Amino acid sequence: MVATTSLTANAATMLIQEHHDETARLLIDGRAVDTKPFLPRASSYTSTGTPVNGSSFYQQRRRRIASDTSLASLTTGGGSRSEYVAHAASETYLLTRLGFKLLRYLGVGYRWITRFLALGCYALLLMPGFIQVGYYYFFSSRVRRGIVYGDQPRNRLDLYLPKNSDGPKPVVAFVTGGAWIIGYKAWGSLLGQQLSERDIIVACIDYRNFPQGTISDMVNDASLGVSFVCNNIAEYGGDPNRIYLMGQSAGAHIAACTLLEQAIKECGEGGSTSWSVAQIKAYFGLSGGYNLFNLIDHFHSRGLYRSIFLSIMEGEQSLHQYSPEVTVQDPNIKTAVSRLPPIILFHGTADYSIPADASKSFAETLQRVGVKAESIMYEGRTHTDVFLHDPMRGGRDDMFEDLVAMIHANDPEALAKDAVAPPRKRLVPEFMLKLARAVSPF
Repeated sequence: MVATTSLTANAATMLIQEHHDETARLLIDGRAVDTKPFLPRASSYTSTGTPVNGSSFYQQRRRRIASDTSLASLTTGGGSRSEYVAHAASETYLLTRLGFKLLRYLGVGYRWITRFLALGCYALLLMPGFIQVGYYYFFSSRVRRGIVYGDQPRNRLDLYLPKNSDGPKPVVAFVTGGAWIIGYKAWGSLLGQQLSERDIIVACIDYRNFPQGTISDMVNDASLGVSFVCNNIAEYGGDPNRIYLMGQSAGAHIAACTLLEQAIKECGEGGSTSWSVAQIKAYFGLSGGYNLFNLIDHFHSRGLYRSIFLSIMEGEQSLHQYSPEVTVQDPNIKTAVSRLPPIILFHGTADYSIPADASKSFAETLQRVGVKAESIMYEGRTHTDVFLHDPMRGGRDDMFEDLVAMIHANDPEALAKDAVAPPRKRLVPEFMLKLARAVSPF
């Protein structure tokens, strides 16, 4: 859901300045916001002279982040239950406070109120599933929550580990959606749980949302999270040669920007990067939007008003650099585009949050510029069907099975296990799923 309302053309620039996790960020200017270069010569997360697969970069970062305890103590999941509850409470407070700040700055309109009420009904109807997924998230020994990957607010990720530890496992680095405003790593818990049951490790990467950050912050955070996965996943039983990047909705857009920006950096001069596009076996985009010029009016009609959207994207002048479909057509970055891994885009044909044409058009554009790409459409499925309703329904889920088959494509043993995998259990009664679909604000 989009928590927004319109701003006046000359809205004042807002600056949130807080300590620690509640960071400062230049947010809104009705006409333009200063942007960060899309192709910096040296990134804030690089370390000169560090090889792609080296670990010294993270050893240095750990010394900066950890004071009384090391990163290892933060990531083992060995803290007490009271510490977990305290951490969850602090994150909940942060998200709630930022949400209310956003409403105070932007005002509360009729459309937002109706969507908020719809969201309440929607969540209530799916509560049986949320309770089960939440219990797994907080109490399963196979979930490693809150692993620190950087020194910015919300630079944390969750790992979902398979029960088996017999050999390195394929890995999915997942960037969750949330309209660039309400994204959170726990939104990927259902996907993480179900993929881990198929012997796939999932890393759900958190990132700063608006108004805590703007699009360049989100891309930087996602890139740093991917870097952590590439350089450290072997410690958790992952195969560093089988890492897949995936995003859903706004997360699909952020992940695509991250991948393209990294490819462009690798073709630049000077400095070194802490991860490489060559380490990504494939990119999976689920219900994403990749050409902001084609989506800005659609988002405006659905409540993500133009002034807010442009503030998130750092001004109209930045739409080009944060529209992967447009950027890949630039002949000046042809070499960078050639470095991109295979790209597979999933989308429901009944998606009214982001139309399915967004994935079709991006796949066709990628094919024209020489990238191996395809779009897979799911007839009659909505934005939330493919990511939430179908997984909660249990049984066979076409998108999930397609995803697993692609990850296990070159592993006959894993494919054989998939063929006899038990059907997933139903989490929510069918009548409640149908009612939730009818009232969904997404």
